[in-house]
Amino acid sequence: MGALTKRASGVLLPITSIPSRFGIGDLGPEAHNFVDKLAESGQTYWQVLPLNPTSPEWGNSPYTSCSSFAGNQLMISPEQMVADGLIDNAAAPDLGAPPDRIDYASVTAYKSALMRLAYRQFKENYSNFRSDYEEFLAGESWINDYALFKALRAGSGIPWYLWAVEVRDRDPRTLSDKEWMLREDVGLEKFTQFIFFRQWASLKQYCRERGISVIGDLPFYVSYDSADVWTDGRFFQLDPSRRPKYVSGVPPDYFSTSGQLWGHPVYDWDALRSTGFEWWIRRVTHNMKLFDLLRIDHFRGLVAYWAVPANEKTATNGRWERVPSEFFSTLRRAFPSLPFIAEDLGIITDDVRQALSSLGLPGMKVLIFAFDCDENNLNLPKNHVKNCVVYTGTHDTNTVKGWFMNEANNDVRQCLFRHLGRAVSEAEVSWALIEMASASNSDLCIIPLQDMLSLGSEARLNNPAVTLNNYVWRCGEAHLPHEPFVRLGELTKSTNRSRSC
Repeated sequence: MGALTKRASGVLLPITSIPSRFGIGDLGPEAHNFVDKLAESGQTYWQVLPLNPTSPEWGNSPYTSCSSFAGNQLMISPEQMVADGLIDNAAAPDLGAPPDRIDYASVTAYKSALMRLAYRQFKENYSNFRSDYEEFLAGESWINDYALFKALRAGSGIPWYLWAVEVRDRDPRTLSDKEWMLREDVGLEKFTQFIFFRQWASLKQYCRERGISVIGDLPFYVSYDSADVWTDGRFFQLDPSRRPKYVSGVPPDYFSTSGQLWGHPVYDWDALRSTGFEWWIRRVTHNMKLFDLLRIDHFRGLVAYWAVPANEKTATNGRWERVPSEFFSTLRRAFPSLPFIAEDLGIITDDVRQALSSLGLPGMKVLIFAFDCDENNLNLPKNHVKNCVVYTGTHDTNTVKGWFMNEANNDVRQCLFRHLGRAVSEAEVSWALIEMASASNSDLCIIPLQDMLSLGSEARLNNPAVTLNNYVWRCGEAHLPHEPFVRLGELTKSTNRSRSC
């Protein structure tokens, strides 16, 4: 069936990278302004990264979170809280942070203090929010466990698997006592999530009014030190001491002789199957309330996954394990329209291709991967099928300009020039690939904002090969000029991707 029905285009920009007075992009006025720019340039989609909480100890990556369900408090807009009467305008001064970088330490301290102030105001004016707040709590089955997890984690300063056995193993009487003792911190966490999802719902509604659909992102694995594994440990391969038996990764390949050891606990698919995959269906359902389309990260893991014994130092000695085939039929019954995009990059085997074909899901094509002088390269525009999503680059790659200047060798550049029909300079290459992507046969074209702005490696969002200084780029106010959106709008219309076409 598949998720794409017409020719369209959009822009990739994480919430955290939006311009802001408060050190990090948020869900407030600048996000609404960005939606206006998308609408005015004829776009149909805004693609974002996962909205889950991030942590400095995990490199601030939205793909490694303490919860698969919670929202990131750093994205909460102070301006929107002022508008809601939760804080005074004087309580939310500009942070004075660098305009193009996120200083997570200062942002976290700022937002945490602001949320505590807002929580006090909320309790004093509870009657103004009672109905909405109680409806939120009743509708989110994960919120109580998550709030208690966060309060316990903050109070102990250590991962949940090192907590006292009664807490680690979730003894009901002990948890009840802890919840009472930590009721103020638990209440703050619930309030924070209420405000996050309240603001997200407002932004999502604004997108709908402006004709913009939102593409979200579902990380495949969840963190070991997370509310998910603490709460639903039976769905992960853990030993009696609740330590992982096997962890995630990918096997050795051309790029790495020892593979990649990611370290997440792998799923216990037999346990998941015994419940009708209830946890996965609940997780996807939660995300489909937030987004219009959902990109499934590491899609191949839903067919077979690489399981590495937890005591191994590399991924070399892992083995492939199959996911029960019933999972896909369950997914299809729960979501008949299959509103998903499959992240199918890297080495994809026949069984994964068969699953994609059977489900009719669109995969991904990335132009900066196309020019290796192999005319059968599936990333080359001439090889694109309609049911796919073409990107110039992704959140994990360099920008087009950064790739062209620092990674593309002479052979790659000459191959690119042949397919373009002309040589281009570093100043021209970003838009040359944007034009190539937009002209592609693919149903959907997504352009990272950095490429629209012809930015170089300084604007790269994430480099999976390094652990420091990822997810820190943000767009300064001067980086959202009118001209690139006008140019994108003209290109979108000329390639029949505009909403008006």
